[in-house]
Amino acid sequence: MAAPSSSDSDPSRVQSNETNSKWLDAHYDPLANIHTFSACLALADLHGDGEYKLVVGDLGPGEQQPRLKVFKGPTVLTESPLPSLPAAAATFLMEQHEPRTPALALASGPCVYVYKNLRPYFKFSLPQLPPNPVEQDLWNQAKEDQIDPLTLKEMLESIREKAEVPLSVQSLRFLQLDLSEMEPFVNQHKSKSIKRQTVITTMTTLKKNLADEDAISCLVLGTENKELLVLDPEAFTILAKMSLPSVPVFLEVSGQFDVEFRLAAACRNGSIYILRRDSKRPKYVIELSAQPVGLVRVHKVLVVGSTQDSLHGFTHKGKKLWTVQLPATILTMNLLEQRSRGLQAVMAGLANGEVHIYRDKALLNVIRTPDAVTSLCFGRYGREDNTLIMTTKGGGLRAGIGVGVKGGTKVKASEAQALRPLAPFQSLLHVPSAAMHRTFQTDLYLLRLRAARAYVQALESSLSPMSATDREPLKLHAVVQGLGPTFKLTLHLQNTSTARPLLGLLVCFLYNEALYALPRAFFKVPLLVPGLSYPLETFVESLSSKGISDMIKVLVLREGRSAPLLSAHINMPVSEGLVAA
Repeated sequence: MAAPSSSDSDPSRVQSNETNSKWLDAHYDPLANIHTFSACLALADLHGDGEYKLVVGDLGPGEQQPRLKVFKGPTVLTESPLPSLPAAAATFLMEQHEPRTPALALASGPCVYVYKNLRPYFKFSLPQLPPNPVEQDLWNQAKEDQIDPLTLKEMLESIREKAEVPLSVQSLRFLQLDLSEMEPFVNQHKSKSIKRQTVITTMTTLKKNLADEDAISCLVLGTENKELLVLDPEAFTILAKMSLPSVPVFLEVSGQFDVEFRLAAACRNGSIYILRRDSKRPKYVIELSAQPVGLVRVHKVLVVGSTQDSLHGFTHKGKKLWTVQLPATILTMNLLEQRSRGLQAVMAGLANGEVHIYRDKALLNVIRTPDAVTSLCFGRYGREDNTLIMTTKGGGLRAGIGVGVKGGTKVKASEAQALRPLAPFQSLLHVPSAAMHRTFQTDLYLLRLRAARAYVQALESSLSPMSATDREPLKLHAVVQGLGPTFKLTLHLQNTSTARPLLGLLVCFLYNEALYALPRAFFKVPLLVPGLSYPLETFVESLSSKGISDMIKVLVLREGRSAPLLSAHINMPVSEGLVAA
């Protein structure tokens, strides 16, 4: 037998080979033609089928039009054009109705486009801003032919240089014209009122009133006119408005809007402003020595990347905790989170083709790529947890599965910097069976726990369509018929016992009286003979002509008892019978 070589006994080489097995190569397409950044990537179960898709807000390089792309596995599922460049993409739950499928929000220009089941659902537009009064007066004079186009141009240029209120789009376009094009432009637009519209620079989500993973979330928008807006997830009205000294470019939030929350905004003036609930102005300020290129919240630490090729860790009160110097310029940053292991880390894509993963200031992993990474996203993709999505400068798409990124081991900063760059996504011939078994057992226990909690909740609230007690064995089934505005609602109630009839039952309907009207919202149930299904019919009239639908709850009660025996939630269809003349 040959003697072992010195390279085989080198402990640093063994450690490097062990770290090489942290990622499995899943997919790589260098010609995917994707040009985006981390804020425009999102992973979500858009159809509620357990299959997570990748949402990409594509910038459309060159003369190509910006597009919204949705990937299922390695292929493009849907693709649709966008009116302007995307600023951010986010998925959020906007209602408690079943099925609990998230909505997709895409910020583009002055609007947020909301999709449900990948279909357009709502469009929110930022409110218009008041125009500059001096600019308005100049266009009024042009309307009355009191000033010539050349004088108008000189006056508008003076306003642009000195005034605090920016010019409208109409005036900015006028200033770009040649002398021969000015007069036709003025004649065409002088009768129109000038409008000043801001645009969205960044967007994120904030839990409304619960911290659960599947809780309802609000949208938080940062705008070009130095404001932060919090939107209601159902009505899309502005719940809160906060002002900043500069334009926000990165946002990080924690907490719940109705309880308490913290909001950190990295701005173009090189400062990070931290706001809390009910604060119209920033409470804390972090002044950086360079421009921020990324902002990620890791547990209670704000990690900021700067143009000085460094990462900084701050508390929410602005105290600096640590600094890490990186070997190249930071192009993008994002959060790596493994909920099953309680691991949160920062991913930083560098200009030298490396992706560094840090937990605090300890280096966990270095991934080397053939091209510089411009966007990063980590989460569940398809049916596989712990998937890392990367897009490259040349438009490539790369996906890898993490199999060994552990959060329990910390590396000293001096040792971490000495780690050799790791070749990413090596195909493994062997994955340790003990680690696979532990991961499988952990996921299995979590699945059993969630199923048991859901079952107990259904029993306690009588949400099951079948009674949980042997004393009143009942089964309920509801059917809605019709196109509207009047629907026929039929309840099929069955006594599932073998020999005992049931008497003294009541049926109650709970609904929004502004949307629906029922002739009988409460009535008694006749004697139920065992084994027979009794159809109980009523009519529901839709009162809204705006295409709004809601849920109607049906409760089966026993006389003298407040808790329902069983219940059903009926998602009413949209009325198609009210057609405008």
